[in-house]
Amino acid sequence: MALPQIKRRAVTVSQESQVRSRYLNPDDEFIYVVEPAMKDVDLTTWASVNKRLIETKLYRHGAVLFRGFDVNSSRQFEAVVAALSDEPMEYRERSSPRSQVGEKIYTSTDYPPDQKIFPHNEHSYSLTFPLKLFFYCEQPAAEGGETPLADTRRVLRSISPQIRARFAAKKWMYVRNFGDGFGLSWQTVYQTSDKSVVEGYCSKSVIEFEWKPGDRLRTRQVREPMLRHPHTKELTWFNHITFFHISTLEPNLREAIMADFDEADYPNNTYYGDGSRIEPEVIEELREAYRRHLTTFAWQKGDIVLIDNMLTSHARSTYSGERRILFAMSEPFTRS
Repeated sequence: MALPQIKRRAVTVSQESQVRSRYLNPDDEFIYVVEPAMKDVDLTTWASVNKRLIETKLYRHGAVLFRGFDVNSSRQFEAVVAALSDEPMEYRERSSPRSQVGEKIYTSTDYPPDQKIFPHNEHSYSLTFPLKLFFYCEQPAAEGGETPLADTRRVLRSISPQIRARFAAKKWMYVRNFGDGFGLSWQTVYQTSDKSVVEGYCSKSVIEFEWKPGDRLRTRQVREPMLRHPHTKELTWFNHITFFHISTLEPNLREAIMADFDEADYPNNTYYGDGSRIEPEVIEELREAYRRHLTTFAWQKGDIVLIDNMLTSHARSTYSGERRILFAMSEPFTRS
């Protein structure tokens, strides 16, 4: 007697059941966390299928933390970036030292571990800037080394209406000097040794430039301090006003720069858009607005954080031990 054939039914697992989600802090919707709900969930595949869902959460919560997935290399990180965005952007008009580790994949800022990095939005001084930032924890520090985040919508609401109105009317100016023995050279920043290429980039990017004796360069660029998000239409506090202001530097470094340079030759500084100085009490209020809204979490090996660059500013804490955080940016947006 022939045994009846048993047909095996394919079992499919819904995309929703593969992951679980939560807020980083239960009583705060800022930073949305996605974790695998079962073994062997491939983040690249899941993210590719759920890109629209992830973007919806990103626009609402400002940042998405992917935690607990099996991401163990820069190549896997690069694949996640590709799944969630168009081609990564090259690091142009550089402001900090980074090392390139892959195709448009970089280390996070290579500053000494005993230095903090103040909250900022990537390339807010540029005409064209990235909308998406990616951070990948290849090696968490033994102690510290967090990447604190702040919601720029909340930061904006914390700034007094009078100061917001003043900046809206005057805008802000970023002044930068190259070739005086401090900071990145203009050749590194613009990735060329051809002055005509630099001049062409500056003209196209609405940057005023001035060549100084000794192959040195000074640039000035005036930008809006507040921008409306192209997708959510929310107004954001989007600038480097506080970050590049001379008073935000660590005291020892600030005093050394002020002793060695005339104010016009400071490596970096910010002003009102008309070139007038920003009052110390105004800069301090801006600094306090960021501090009030910083959210900090400890990195875990394999973490990936996707940040909306307009909705969320990022910083860095001091640390000890080996730390390696990789970085990518994508989706260029050009301000009008």
